[in-house]
Amino acid sequence: MMDTLPHLPLGDRVDTGIRWIKDNLSVVLDGIKDSLEFLVEGLSDWLLTLPALIVVILFALLALGIRSVRFAVFALLGMALIVSMELWEPAMQTLAMVLIATLIAVVIAIPIGILAARNNTVSAIVRPVLDFMQTMPALVYLVPVVIFFSIGYAPGVVATIVFSMAPGVRLTELGIRQVDKETVEAGEAFGGTPWQILRGIQLPLGLPTIMAGVNQVIMLALSMAVMAGFVGADGLGKIVVESLARVNVSLGFEAGLAIVILAIFLDRSTAAIGQPTGRSLSALLRRRRTATRRAADEQQNSQAVTAA
Repeated sequence: MMDTLPHLPLGDRVDTGIRWIKDNLSVVLDGIKDSLEFLVEGLSDWLLTLPALIVVILFALLALGIRSVRFAVFALLGMALIVSMELWEPAMQTLAMVLIATLIAVVIAIPIGILAARNNTVSAIVRPVLDFMQTMPALVYLVPVVIFFSIGYAPGVVATIVFSMAPGVRLTELGIRQVDKETVEAGEAFGGTPWQILRGIQLPLGLPTIMAGVNQVIMLALSMAVMAGFVGADGLGKIVVESLARVNVSLGFEAGLAIVILAIFLDRSTAAIGQPTGRSLSALLRRRRTATRRAADEQQNSQAVTAA
């Protein structure tokens, strides 16, 4: 049976295509590599400019502002633990790489998701591509990106973008499709243009699902942090790879724990943006302002009644 079927050299064809791109588009590839390394190194240097404890406090204040006091305490203790393990610099390098990769993945994924939600043909084309991207083993992405971009941040960022983009597209499409059709039809009846309906109705109502997609993109990007270490990207992933090579359990555990802390911080932060908890400092101040304004209105009405 095996001998009766001809051998299809798919791998050879892909290899030929990759080497053609490397030989003929080297200027473009070099530009992408330089741009990505500039962005990641610039953000990483900026995060490391301030003293670590100052940045830890800023993270805790951010957590307090968008989620809750309990989350702020977690952010304070978790980030302080990373500092105490002397992993602050690689943690910020990993955070910078994940944020840049996530930003680029989201910028690409959301427009594709919107197009897929509005056009069934686009959706039918995009879905198998996303299936391929999600089921392909992560290590396989590293082979072509190393050929294109050598080693460093650039191959790690590109592989992360490809690996993590799929849920952003899927959940954006789902979020737009889930918006009540009667609400969209009401917008159309009032003469709203497709852009106005998208911006004023579909995106706001679909925001929780879209933010869930962004959240998944971040989580997958963090899961690629270790893979990026295999291609020489600085950060916690590189430390995990080094601990594996040296069979150093303590170093690997500490680096893995730092990745977990970053993952929880980013996960809860993006979830709170999509679905506010009502326990954040901003929500508390908003409720207090509303209560103060209501009390003032009631007092003013009472004085008006007394005067009458």
